Formats: sequence, C-alpha cells, structure tokens
Amino acid sequence: MYKNVKKKIERGVAFPTCISVNNTVCHFSPLASDETVLEEGDMLKIDMGCHIDGFIAVVAHTHVLQEGLVSGRASDVIAAANTAAEVALRLVRPGKKNKDVTEAIQKVATAYDCKIVEGGLSHQMKQFVIDGNKVVLSVPGPETRVDEAEFEENEVYAIDIVTSTGEGKPKLLDEKQTTIYKRAVEKNYHLKMKASRFIFSEINQKFPIMPFTARALEEKRARLGLVECVNHDLLEPYPVLHEKSGDLVAHIKFTVLLMPNGSDRITFHPLQELQPTKAIDNPEIKAWLALGTKTKKKGGGKKKKGKKGEKAAESADAESMDVEPNVTTSEE
Repeated sequence: MYKNVKKKIERGVAFPTCISVNNTVCHFSPLASDETVLEEGDMLKIDMGCHIDGFIAVVAHTHVLQEGLVSGRASDVIAAANTAAEVALRLVRPGKKNKDVTEAIQKVATAYDCKIVEGGLSHQMKQFVIDGNKVVLSVPGPETRVDEAEFEENEVYAIDIVTSTGEGKPKLLDEKQTTIYKRAVEKNYHLKMKASRFIFSEINQKFPIMPFTARALEEKRARLGLVECVNHDLLEPYPVLHEKSGDLVAHIKFTVLLMPNGSDRITFHPLQELQPTKAIDNPEIKAWLALGTKTKKKGGGKKKKGKKGEKAAESADAESMDVEPNVTTSEE
C-alpha cells in the first residue's frame, strides 16, 4: 500500500496473522501442512500487525462464522471484550495510571459474567519495538506484577483485551502448535546443528526484530532448527494457549495514539450485531463509557487541515463515539 520510490523505507508484517478458533486463546498461525477446517458457528479471533519504517499498527477482532444476530454466551463474551476495550480507550490517557485500566476491565468482564484471560499484556509501542517497557496488566496476581506507570502524551499503545466464558486460566497443550517466534536480540549462543545455524542465519537476515511465523521458513528444516534456537533462548516463542473445551474466547486489540488533542484509535473493525444476555447497569462503567476520547484545545488556533485531514478526523471521532457498536440488550 505504501510506495515511495524516492526513499526505500522498511515496511511489512509486524505480527503474523493468527486465526484462533473457539477455546483457543491466541497465536494459532498454522503452517501450510495444517488441515484444520473452519465450521459454521466457530468463533474466530483474527490477530495481525504491520509496520512502515518500524512504526507499528496492530489489530485483533472476533467474528462468529454465521449470518445474522449473535446471541447467548457467544454474544456476552464478545460484548465483554468490546466494552472493556472501549473503557480502556477512555482510560489510557495522559495522567492516568496503568493500574486504573487493569481494575476497570475486570469490572466490565464481571458485568457480563465473563473473565479477563490471565497473562494478557497491553504494551507501549515505539519505532521497531512491539513490546515496550510500559505495560498494562490484564489480570493482577502474585506471579504477574508490572511496574506502575503513568501514560504520557505522544505515546502509542496496543490495547489487548481477551475475555472468556471459562476460568480465564489458559494452558499450553502442545508445544508443536507454536509457530510464531521473535529474535531475542540480547542473547547469543553457538548453535551445534547445521539445520539450526541455517535457520538462525535466515531469521537474522529476514526477521531481525519483529515477530515472524515459521510459515515464512522452509518447513522441514525449520522444524529441526527452531528447537535448538528456542532451547538456548535465541528465540522467544509465542505459545498457542487454550481454555477448556466448550469455553468461548473473544479478543479485541487496537492501536491508540495519545495525541495532544485526545486519543486516536487507528485500528478498528465493526462488530456483528450482538444480543448479550447481560446489560451494563454498573454506574461506574456507564460513567467511563460516557467519557469522550477527544479534548478541546485551548485557544483559537487556526486549523491547517486539508479536506483529507478533516475527513480522517471526522471518521476517527465517529468511531470513538460508537461506544457499543451493534449491541442489542436482552431487554430490547
């Protein structure tokens, strides 16, 4: 999409496309040899990212493979993720703290009788850095602590919300399902196997910084070589995690820019029409959702936007005002 012939700018995939189905939580990015077939009624989590000159945009969306209205628990879990994402959008703003967001999204999930899935992190992003130091923890716990941090103007965040109708304690069932890795740039080791050295050389050349999928490597050789690379911490694996069979998991992720005039959500996808069995009646959650995402600028400075810029701003405002798109309450 971005073609600048005068200047060669690095660009491409920042996070490989994943399609995680039903109780699979995340990171399922199958190899060409995988024969999984999607079925009517499956709940799909589609997750991806790209970059231009190292500036990253990520997005994840949940879609039920059916025509028409989504109802029942499937609707609850998607509405929980979407409403939590909308609340997070309004609380990730300069002056607020990361713990404020963690506490708020728990309350939203509880309102829909769902759980926020443990282990999820919303990261600050910088140029060529997909997982920056400032982090919003999805579920606080004794084993998962992060430093308290305050959001600041001109920062960029990937807000990552995963909800479940189950316990929200996902497990790794099969290490062989892992296909996404990222180079651990601070680690070094002299690999013994020829296949490992070949694959590691290819990774350093093609994917020195961003996460990549084993699909992009020669499959047979990759299977042999990746194991030694992971065993010696040269690569960080992104494991495929699962809730219990029968549980439903929804995932909403978006990129937000903390601009001087408010928050800009730059990645977005409309939801299917939902009819949850629960309705939001918690006044605190309602108050969060009523917050605007834009702040009025002081003073009457002249606008220097062209028509294109104005249209983009209008569409961004329209999106940010759409608090619960296509959600029908059970009473309605």
